[in-house]
Amino acid sequence: MPRRASLLPRLRSVWRLRLVLVTLGALLCGALAWQLVLAELRQGLEQGLLVSHRALQTEIDRFRALPRVAGEDARIRAALATPDDAAAIDAANRYLQKIASQTGSGQLYLLSEAGLTLASSNWAAPGSFVGHDYSFRPYFTEARDTGTGAVYAVGVTTGEPGYFIATRIDDPDRDVQGVVVVKIDLRPLERAWAETGQHIAVTDRDEVVFLSSVDGWRYRPLTALPAPTLARLADSRLYARTDLPGATPLLPKGSELSLDGKGRATTLRGTPFENGWRLLAATPVWPARAAGLATAALALLAGLLGLGLADMRRHRRRLIALRLRQTEVMERKVRQRTAELAREIEARRQVEADLRAMQATLVQSEKMAALGRMSAAIVHEVSQPLAAMEATLTAAEFGLSRAPEQTAARLQSARGLIRRMQRMTKHLKNFSRREVAPLSPVEVTDVARSALALAQPRADAAGVALRFALPDSAPRVEAGHARLEQVLVNLLHNAIEAVVPGEGEVTLSIQCTAQEVTLRVGDNGPGIAPDVLPRIAEPFFSTKVGGEGLGLGLAICFEVVQQFGGRLDIRSAPGAGTEVAVILPLLARDNTQEAAE
Repeated sequence: MPRRASLLPRLRSVWRLRLVLVTLGALLCGALAWQLVLAELRQGLEQGLLVSHRALQTEIDRFRALPRVAGEDARIRAALATPDDAAAIDAANRYLQKIASQTGSGQLYLLSEAGLTLASSNWAAPGSFVGHDYSFRPYFTEARDTGTGAVYAVGVTTGEPGYFIATRIDDPDRDVQGVVVVKIDLRPLERAWAETGQHIAVTDRDEVVFLSSVDGWRYRPLTALPAPTLARLADSRLYARTDLPGATPLLPKGSELSLDGKGRATTLRGTPFENGWRLLAATPVWPARAAGLATAALALLAGLLGLGLADMRRHRRRLIALRLRQTEVMERKVRQRTAELAREIEARRQVEADLRAMQATLVQSEKMAALGRMSAAIVHEVSQPLAAMEATLTAAEFGLSRAPEQTAARLQSARGLIRRMQRMTKHLKNFSRREVAPLSPVEVTDVARSALALAQPRADAAGVALRFALPDSAPRVEAGHARLEQVLVNLLHNAIEAVVPGEGEVTLSIQCTAQEVTLRVGDNGPGIAPDVLPRIAEPFFSTKVGGEGLGLGLAICFEVVQQFGGRLDIRSAPGAGTEVAVILPLLARDNTQEAAE
């Protein structure tokens, strides 16, 4: 009896756990159903966006070339040439009226170079455009400046919205210029969307809805518009006779769109097209919610029934297993676990062996890559001077008897090639050895002046201007004068070679903080490509063409600056120049004085 009483709490806890698991499974099934139905809804939105986009683009493309074609007519050009001739204006009016009626394009009108309407297809209607000034309209200013212009706006004369497409008309023979505009009525598309039950909207580049199958969305922004945008729209009067500043945004702070009478909706935006327009489609999410709830309820019911049946079978099998095969089950589990552990140990050993082999392969590959780069650089640097030296000595041999005065120059050239190979071997030794020379207090300004003096001849030869920004104080650092000067000269030479000869400018500046001194070498060259910048300090990597560099200059600079306890920072962007900063610890005045004493 006591044993049975102790089992009751355990059974209750097990049942609670199973109920929790069944409930979680039902919720998971409901969430999956929600996502599936929601994906179907979004797929329908994508198809609707594609169809609506094509319909809208087709409607616009029907009349895109109409202004240019109409502007080629002699009656239009005559009206531009003689705006005071009533007969010419009347002929242009009737021509535009005929073209508009035959193409079904809405309104078609002609603007002068100043934006004044000279002729219009609705010249005989009460709301005629003739005589109105539309120079403030963006489509007129764009067409006048670039040749074409297009914008959707509410008509300031008729109050009817439409899509305005404008084309500039130039007649060099008559020295006249004008703009032909066609106004397309896109509201039939709105009615078609509304009749098919779609919730479609079209927004402009400022995310203001100007076409929509839902009346409550029209002339409302998706999000709150900033004051400059509202001012620009007010100046252009694109949405005249509408209360755009007082309109409530459709998607405040990115919240979900709400459909009147249908609850929340899921939205989908198309890609921008036609002057930054974008299609917006929405559909209610209650079908997905209903599918999720129904699926969760069915899954919960099925789980409870299955749990009851499984519990009955489990009790029966448990009694049989406990009485007949308890020992066998335990031994099988032990064997199974032992085999699993053995397999796991073997798998780990294999993984460790593979990792060691991969590490050895990577190390060997890196060694071979470095050896290849170094060998190629050495062969390239040595082969060129040797070939040039052979040619120079051969010419000197022939010149001993024919032109003795040129022999000295040729021998000097050969001597220069030998010095070049010596410099190359010196760079390699400096890079391979990490010799730490004694450091001492160094006046940064003096080092900068010396480096500028050494770089000035190369700058003069290339036509590059050197600039030096003196600091307010005289900072000192713990370094080596000659090595720090070598770093600055190398950076200045790199900057001079990077800029355009005759137009470049290289600046050396010194800045101090409470803890550090920064020497910046900047140029106005083309900058360093993003894919090259991570490798710029890699040994034997060089962007110079023709074998002019060994690729060790910046690598040695990094080594030297690190020996001084500092760091090198390189910043560059394509087209914005390059700036290399040598950042060193500032030597306090007290330490400087003690070192001097």
